[in-house]
Amino acid sequence: MGTTTGPDVGAIIRGARANARITQSQLGAACGYSASAISRIEANKLRPEHSAMLRMCEVLGIPPERMRGSAVPDGAAVATVTVVGPSDEEDAVRRRKLLTGAIAAGATAVVGSGTASAATSSGDPAAGLEDALFRLPAAEPVALPLLTARTARARKAFRAAHYADLGRTLPGLLATAAATRNAATGHARQQASAVLARGYVLTAELASKQHSDAAWVAADRALSAARDSGSPVPVGEASRVLAITMRRSGSWSSAVHFLTREAAELDAAEQRPAAVRTTLLLTAAYSAATGGNRSTALALLDEAEEDVERLPDVPGLFTVEATRAQVDIYRIGALNALGTPDEGLKVAAGLNIGYMVTPERRARAWTDIARMHHALGDGTQTFAALRRVEQEAPQEVRRPALRALTSNLLYGPARVQGLREFALRTGALPA
Repeated sequence: MGTTTGPDVGAIIRGARANARITQSQLGAACGYSASAISRIEANKLRPEHSAMLRMCEVLGIPPERMRGSAVPDGAAVATVTVVGPSDEEDAVRRRKLLTGAIAAGATAVVGSGTASAATSSGDPAAGLEDALFRLPAAEPVALPLLTARTARARKAFRAAHYADLGRTLPGLLATAAATRNAATGHARQQASAVLARGYVLTAELASKQHSDAAWVAADRALSAARDSGSPVPVGEASRVLAITMRRSGSWSSAVHFLTREAAELDAAEQRPAAVRTTLLLTAAYSAATGGNRSTALALLDEAEEDVERLPDVPGLFTVEATRAQVDIYRIGALNALGTPDEGLKVAAGLNIGYMVTPERRARAWTDIARMHHALGDGTQTFAALRRVEQEAPQEVRRPALRALTSNLLYGPARVQGLREFALRTGALPA
């Protein structure tokens, strides 16, 4: 998709931020992004999601209609939003309050390099990943069954949304997996490569949740190790996390092309590769939606739904299951991204989140439902969904994006009973 004509969105954001005397770190903390992501947005190298763009407009006092026709690579025009609100003086006071709370809450969410102890002190489970990826700790090779068991425990921590435990585990796991792979030959080396790939998949998943640039490195290494394994399933798993990093950098069309190509290479006649193929289609659909490509997004969702109807349940996929409930959640997320959250209400009404097998996936489902209600202006239902996220996975609700959503709701026009206590408890508001 070509570049659209219109205002220089990056320059508008940069100018408004400079005028407000807000640093990139502070703006990122208020909107659920890292400082480096804000830098790329201001350079028109990354297109924020629609909800994040509206959030920046609110924080910086930019009329959202100025963003129509965003001149951002691979991006669709941001829809015009008519704002009827308080006076300029009231609005300025509200923005100062919003920034005070959101910046303080997100100060530790800005990702940088560090160690596992840095993750503990900052509250960011991914804080030490970037440094660890470039300087893996010393490790000795171990027997393949032991390595596989350690990786299974790390996967269990991810699926349970125990991100602090996972962040502490990953550097040592990656180092041991790399040492084991390097010491092996033949088929044993291929098996170790598959295990190493999955360690990097978990690293990329955690880094993406925390908006860490370490996701790029981890995803690239995951795919390289997966290809060395010679197995299509790890390749599909690694392709998915690499495409997510592409999408987050603004290259949604590249992500869609990459995912659909990889999906086409998976054997639809074999259960496990076919189930992985379905997860690639779902991620491709959401990627297309973030770029405003409605027809492609809905077509990919329909194709994934057809696959799910044909296939029996395939338990044990590494991080994302191929089920009807999963398709429905991706459909709600895609409709949110396309700016038509009202279309997701019917889908949500027929969804049974209890059928989803892991706390991480159930929490993600409630997150998309919270975003849907927030986009529709229903603060009560948004808060109810956020509470369900917390019930399923307390560490999930402390992610930068969820803190930003909570803060946005807290400083919105409607008062929601219990929200302030929730914001204090989850870190969206400083104690």
